[in-house]
Amino acid sequence: MTAPTPQHRTGYDLLRNPRLNKGTAFTEAQRRAWGLEGLLPPAVASIELQAARRHAEIADLDDDLQKYLVLSDLQARNETLFYAVLMSDPATYMPLVYTPTVGEACQKFGHIFRQARGMYLPISARGRLREILRNWPEKDARFIVVTDGERILGLGDLGAGGMGIPIGKLALYTACAGVPPQYCLPIVLDVGTNNQLLLDDPLYLGVRQQRVRGAGYLAFIDEFVNAVQQLYPKCCIQWEDFANLNAVPILERYRDKICTFNDDIQGTAGVALAGIFAAVRVTGQSLTEQRFLFLGAGSAATGIAELISLAMAREGMDLATARRRNALFDINGLLVTSRTDLAEFQKPFAQELAPVSTFVEAVNAVRPTGIIGVSTVPKLFTRRVIEAMAAINERPIVFPYSNPTSRSECTAEEAYRWSDGKAIFASGSPFPPVEIAGQRFAPGQGNNVYIFPAMGMAVFATEAKHVTEEMFIVAAQAVAEQVTEEDLSTGLIYPPQSRILQASLHVAERVATSIFDQGLARVERPDDVGALIRARAYRPVYPE
Repeated sequence: MTAPTPQHRTGYDLLRNPRLNKGTAFTEAQRRAWGLEGLLPPAVASIELQAARRHAEIADLDDDLQKYLVLSDLQARNETLFYAVLMSDPATYMPLVYTPTVGEACQKFGHIFRQARGMYLPISARGRLREILRNWPEKDARFIVVTDGERILGLGDLGAGGMGIPIGKLALYTACAGVPPQYCLPIVLDVGTNNQLLLDDPLYLGVRQQRVRGAGYLAFIDEFVNAVQQLYPKCCIQWEDFANLNAVPILERYRDKICTFNDDIQGTAGVALAGIFAAVRVTGQSLTEQRFLFLGAGSAATGIAELISLAMAREGMDLATARRRNALFDINGLLVTSRTDLAEFQKPFAQELAPVSTFVEAVNAVRPTGIIGVSTVPKLFTRRVIEAMAAINERPIVFPYSNPTSRSECTAEEAYRWSDGKAIFASGSPFPPVEIAGQRFAPGQGNNVYIFPAMGMAVFATEAKHVTEEMFIVAAQAVAEQVTEEDLSTGLIYPPQSRILQASLHVAERVATSIFDQGLARVERPDDVGALIRARAYRPVYPE
C-alpha cells in the first residue's frame, strides 16, 4: 500500500493535514495501515458522497458569510474535498469564496479569524523577509498573490484583513483553471493601515500604525521581490488591490524584470476587452469603430483603456488615435488636455475637448459606444446617463464593473429597463436575470476569473519568464470566442460560469501558445500545447 506521504504521517497528524486528509473516504485498509482506526466513524464514504453532504450543509444556511466560513473551514481541513465542492458547481460557489462575499469577510477578518493561512510579512520585519519566507512549508511556490490591503475591492483600506483576497484569488486559480494548489502562496505585506476603525479595534490582527509611504515602502517591496526571486525563481507574482499611487509604479518597476502582473490593471483590462469583443458581435461593428467613456480614471480605467488601444492598434489603427478613443472621467470631470492635475499615466487619454463637469454631459460630448464603470462609487450610471447612451446608440455597451455589488455603478435591471432592453450589459459582481416586456435577459459578469486563472495555468505549464500585454489580448479573444450565438441572444457576453474550467483551459492553451510564440517559455514547446495544459491541470481526486 502506498504511504500517504514521504514523511509517513499517521493518526491525527494525517487527519489534520489538509492536503493529505481524506476524512471518511479513507478505506478500511488505509485506516488499519495508518493508525486511523477508531479516529473516524466506521462508514467509508466516497468523495461524491462527502461533497453531497457539504452541498446540503451549505444550502441550509441563509447567510453568505456563514457559507464562506463553512467553505474556509473545509479548505483548512480537507483541501481535496474543498476543490471537489467548488469545481462541481462553480457558478454557485465562486460568489461565496470570492466577490461579493469575500468583501464582507475582509471587513470582518479580525472577528471571524479561525486558522492561519498564507503568510503575513510585516513592515517590522524589514531585512528578514527572505528568512521569514523560508517558513512556508512548500519549497516550489509558482504563484504568489500579494496585497498590502490598501484598496480592497471598492471597500478601501482593510489592512491585514485584505488577506481574504489572495486566499480567494488562489482558490480560483485551482478551481477555475486547474493550477495545483501546492504551488500557490497568498501573502499580505502589512505596512500598517490608515483605517482608524481598525486601529481602534482590539480584535484587529495587523500592525497597529499608520501606513509607511515613500522610500521605506519601496525598499520593503524591493526586498520582498528579491526574496521571492531568490527562493522561488520560477514564481509569478500577482499584485492585488494596491492603491493607485502604488499599483502603477510597482507594475512599471517590475514588469520587464520578473514574471509578474497586476490583476486590477491587466486582468480587469483583459476581461473588459473580452466583453467588448463579444459585444461588437452583437452590434455588428468593428473594434476600431468603438469609443469608450470610463467612469473612474485610476489604474483600472487606464489599464483597460490601454489594452483596448493596443487591441485597436493590432487591427491597424494608429496607437495615439486609438488612445483618444478612450476617454476618462473622474471627480474633477472629463480628463481634457487643458487640465493641470493629470498624472502621467492618465495623460495619453486626455481629450481635446472643453471641460465637462458631469458624467451625462461627458456622454453627450464624447458620444461613446460604451461606458465602463471602475469608480467604486455606486449608482453613478443614472437613468439620465443610460437614456443618453440609448439615444446615441442602437445597442449601448454598459459595463458597471465596480465590486462588490454594493459598489456597482448601476444594477442590471436599471440598465435594461432604462434602455428599453437595448443595453449590452456586464457587471463586476453577479446580478440575477431580468425580465422586461416578456424578454428575459441573463446579465453577464465581467469577472476577472475568466482571465487570471487561465493566465496562471499558462504560466505554470510553460514556466514563462514574463507576462506581456499581448498575452492579455490573446486571453480576451479566447474568452470571447467561446460565447455562442445562443448566449448572445440572452444578453450573455461571457461563457457561462458553469463551464469555467473548460473555458479557462481553452484560454490557457491560447495564452501558452502565445508564450511559446514570443519565446518566453522555459520548457520545450510540445507538439500539442493543449495536451500540455490538460496534463498539468489539477483534479480533486484522492490518491490511492
